[in-house]
Amino acid sequence: MKRLNLTRRSFVKIAVAAAAASSLSAGFSAGLAQAEPANAADSGVRRVRSCCRGCGKMECGVWVIVKDGRAIAVEGDESSFQSMGNCCAKSQASIQAAYHPDRLYYPMRRTNPKGEDDAGWVRISWDEAIKALKAKTLELSAQYGPECLFAMSGTSRLWGMIAYGAFSQLTGSPNIAIPWQVCKGPRHFGTALQSVFQYSWQETVARPNVLTYWGTGPELSNYDDSCRTVVDASEKASQYICVDPRLTNLGKEADQWLPLRPGTDAAMVLSWTNVIIENNLYDDLFVKKWTNAPYLVMEGEATVGGYGYKAMAGTFDVKSRLLTEADLIEGGNPMRYMVWDALGNKLAWCDAETCTWEGEVWAPPTEGKEADQKHLVPGVSQGFVIDPTPFSTEIDPALTGTYEVTLKDGSIMKCRPVWEHFVERCAEYTPEKAEVITGVPADKIRQAALTYGTRLDPETGYGNGGILYQLAIEHSCNSIQCVRAFDTLIGITGNWDVPGGSRGCTQGSFILGCGIGWQAPGLPPSLSPEMYDKALGCVDFPVLKWWQHWSDDSTLFKALETGDPYPLKLGWCSTSDFMCMSNATQKYNALKDLDFFVVQDLWKTPTAGLADILFPAQHWIETNAPRQSQGGGGAEGATVRAVDPPAHTMHDQEIIVAVFKEFGAPWSAHQDDPWPTYEGHLDELLESSGVTWAQYRDDFQENGWRDCKIVNPPMWGTYRRYETGMIAMKCIGDRGMNPMKELSTPGFGTPTRKMEIWSTVIETFDPDRPEDILPSYHEPPLSPIADPAMNEKYPLTAISGRRIPVYFHSEHRQLPWCRELWPAPRCEINPADAAEMGVKQGDWVWIENDQGKIRQTADLYYGIQKGVVHVEHQWWFPELDQADKGYDLSCANCLVTTGPEYQDPICGSSYLRAYPVKVYKATPENSPFGNPVPCDHKGNEIISSADDPRLKEWLPVYDVRED
Repeated sequence: MKRLNLTRRSFVKIAVAAAAASSLSAGFSAGLAQAEPANAADSGVRRVRSCCRGCGKMECGVWVIVKDGRAIAVEGDESSFQSMGNCCAKSQASIQAAYHPDRLYYPMRRTNPKGEDDAGWVRISWDEAIKALKAKTLELSAQYGPECLFAMSGTSRLWGMIAYGAFSQLTGSPNIAIPWQVCKGPRHFGTALQSVFQYSWQETVARPNVLTYWGTGPELSNYDDSCRTVVDASEKASQYICVDPRLTNLGKEADQWLPLRPGTDAAMVLSWTNVIIENNLYDDLFVKKWTNAPYLVMEGEATVGGYGYKAMAGTFDVKSRLLTEADLIEGGNPMRYMVWDALGNKLAWCDAETCTWEGEVWAPPTEGKEADQKHLVPGVSQGFVIDPTPFSTEIDPALTGTYEVTLKDGSIMKCRPVWEHFVERCAEYTPEKAEVITGVPADKIRQAALTYGTRLDPETGYGNGGILYQLAIEHSCNSIQCVRAFDTLIGITGNWDVPGGSRGCTQGSFILGCGIGWQAPGLPPSLSPEMYDKALGCVDFPVLKWWQHWSDDSTLFKALETGDPYPLKLGWCSTSDFMCMSNATQKYNALKDLDFFVVQDLWKTPTAGLADILFPAQHWIETNAPRQSQGGGGAEGATVRAVDPPAHTMHDQEIIVAVFKEFGAPWSAHQDDPWPTYEGHLDELLESSGVTWAQYRDDFQENGWRDCKIVNPPMWGTYRRYETGMIAMKCIGDRGMNPMKELSTPGFGTPTRKMEIWSTVIETFDPDRPEDILPSYHEPPLSPIADPAMNEKYPLTAISGRRIPVYFHSEHRQLPWCRELWPAPRCEINPADAAEMGVKQGDWVWIENDQGKIRQTADLYYGIQKGVVHVEHQWWFPELDQADKGYDLSCANCLVTTGPEYQDPICGSSYLRAYPVKVYKATPENSPFGNPVPCDHKGNEIISSADDPRLKEWLPVYDVRED
């Protein structure tokens, strides 16, 4: 037996200082053998160690090769243990983006009306551009209130993130449209409800014994974990399970493939949980001590009990049927939740303020042992696993039974434990019943659940690994309940915050948050709770009043179109687009009528085609930024500027600080320097680590990536942190106002400080949905079961969102290397379905439903189930000389149905998969211009083949960068 060799005081001290457990001067601990940068001064070649942002979702370490001041190549960095030297096509093609002739090189202003093919762009100065934004912001805000303003931000580059905080700080508006609502956000929302914010991330780099990939294909395009890492993890795993309607590239190597009907994921998860319970494979101690499973549920009405924290600002009174001491005696403590003690045959309590049981005196546990993962990359720390601590008092909370209690008014109330209610819920989804719902045979469901839940190495004291569940489960109107079902399954099988399990976002030597430029340290971090309640979508999705992180995208764009419940007049889009989330056609048309619209980007995208002002941003090889793994990768490094940016562009961080300065709003918390330089902001970001950006950068260049288990032992190098209290992501919203208290208190980030199988937040904020207090399953609203008539009209079920090796969402269609490899959008069709349609490989086909129709090329694939088609998302055509760039020709979101009844009822995530369509061959007779190939407004074809001469027009140019 070993001990975690840190005192309680050390824990808190390290935590408050952002857990800077080791100084940079001690050097990096890299996972792989490091290569010395080439000494090539005589040849004019240098190698700059960096972090690729070609896909935005992963921290692949790379070298940018620079000759005579120009980037000429990108290669994998072998010190990057989390990506194993991976360097994909998107990364290598980055130099084509940096030197692209169609980049935005200076600010521009529209001179022609919106909707015309030619916007009439003219070059303007930065001063003119920023002053125009300020003038319209102040004018419209004064006339309509700050809520008439909204912001959009895109994927997590860690810069260009104004909508995630800074915009609201500056303007006072709660209205932001961010793809987080459909990408990771529901997972973070769901785990925040259930356990801890962002705890959907799996520690794939630890190579779990049983690797379960659910609705994802990270082997093709980096998504949270590197391509090479996930392939290696699948090879090393004793069992690899793939759950997906289509067979992914890596899925063909799976030991078990469960091709479920699209949108039925929650039913499958609940069925697995039923098998786990029926076979007694759950961790009894975890269930009793760390979930609210033993808490007693009253048969009567909900009562006002304790309190909880909203996700951004404010507290709320919990209204729940969970029995508290306040229900039993006058003056009783509403934060004491009651259980039935089977040992004492009496009521007992657990205090949600302290997460301690009646009679318990808690101290941070230190007993444990080193993890025992067999296939870590050499040099990476195993980490320290805290032993599960038994109850320190004589108590055994009952999980079953009916108990009569006397309430303070003298009435008798019958109560049953949460667990009994949950077991009944899971019993609704036996493998046989789940077979009817999902289409997967019951014996395969049972086999997969037993494989996942039966520990292959019990001596480790933890389970086989978490579950890598990703975007697919977020897009069928049941995302939050699906996440809660996953989180519960992972928790009760001993896979929550253990090696290879689900353990949240990486904690390193500094506090990264959403990255650089997302929040101004010099202003209050959030709005008032009352202002968040004004956010569009809170009426139809009342739990958003608790969440506070976004307004609903569909409601926002409907308000932009109709002015109801109030008008929207000005928008600022920072590296985002309208082709994601809800219906793209409706959003495009709504944006035409916006009074003033600023777009900040690298390109003239379809969204930029609707702007009044364009802000030219900078590419990742021109960027400086410290970086930590956004998920469970456990790495810390940096993106480092390899070449000078174009002369008249600005980095996103410089843009937002310049705007703050124009408004007279301080960006920095340092009063003597309210508007710091780019590097000055990075220095401020790194203050908790005790080094400057220059010191951090130089150390990274010399020593490479480092392992955060070594950098930050208590907050990343330790497992089962709910035992020690050292879970940083509990500290969100006003709960984070006292980090000393939070990080000195065990448990989770919920109102009860337990993993909430019974959600007190949903029960409080959405009492009209009692069925959703427990994890639940709901049919997708337009599924063959929910709407047979619609499916008779449109007999195929469409899914979308699979990863493409050379693209990332809407990006890279103008890069010659990428477009040559994947010139046109593809619709995957089962060959049996294609034969019935008379469609052959490569034919252009129409995909149609009541919302519209688009064209893509037929890609016949036996790996997709008959009756299901996969449609590629966010296609647009940079080669078209028109403002909308032909987004409506092939963009899958033109088919999306929107409205509250077609969204997740908790978080509002959009209905992007599992909806009905019909597919038929595009012919000269049924196609515009008599051409099955999509064309621009004048009849000119898109690029659809690798030999199109227009690709050469996109080859790099250099002189314009200095113009």
